[in-house]
Amino acid sequence: MNSVRNFLHIVLFAALLGACISPPDNFPSVPEITFEDLNFVTSPNGDSLKVKISFKDAEGDLGLNAIDINPPFNSLNFIRDSSGAVITYSNRPSNAPSYNPIDWAINQRVNNILINDTIWVEQNPNHNNIFVKFFIKRNGVFNEFRWEDPPFFTTFNGRFPRVLATNQTKAVEGSIEYAMLSFGWESIFRTDTLRIDVEIQDRALNRSNLISSPELTLAQIRRN
Repeated sequence: MNSVRNFLHIVLFAALLGACISPPDNFPSVPEITFEDLNFVTSPNGDSLKVKISFKDAEGDLGLNAIDINPPFNSLNFIRDSSGAVITYSNRPSNAPSYNPIDWAINQRVNNILINDTIWVEQNPNHNNIFVKFFIKRNGVFNEFRWEDPPFFTTFNGRFPRVLATNQTKAVEGSIEYAMLSFGWESIFRTDTLRIDVEIQDRALNRSNLISSPELTLAQIRRN
């Protein structure tokens, strides 16, 4: 689910992180974030939409590394039938969705056994720790532009790395710049008025407050 169908292709999720250790003692246990900036950067290698947020957290349990894939941070949950067996596409029930790269996964390991088939799955939201939603303003009203729906079947949710190298508990504050690369921003959004909403989540699965960008167009935030 890391590639988008048709004319949009996600190349990379990137997070550039800066943290200041030992801030004031009254920091929240649930992460607290503030919107800082949103830029649209054009490049021959792909255009990037970069959102920058600041954060505060009392325990410092922010971030997930590549090795953080065991529950509750696993990427997929497997849908099973009444007997507890995974459901393959050829044996799918009538209520199963048609094939798409969100609801179905190919050649997965289930209980350390490789299943060479297409399996019905559910995406685990806790695999990610930064969550981004897009909204387009039409007739004065914002409606969500859902990347998960056809024809894209993808998401711009992702991960930023651990703020602290060890599992120590320390209050932290800092900023995250999260870059979303694509070759399709302008062809999709053109002159639309946009807004993005952002949340983050710590390793205790505490979801932060939701923040929103100002209303804007790509032309207003373009940086060459």
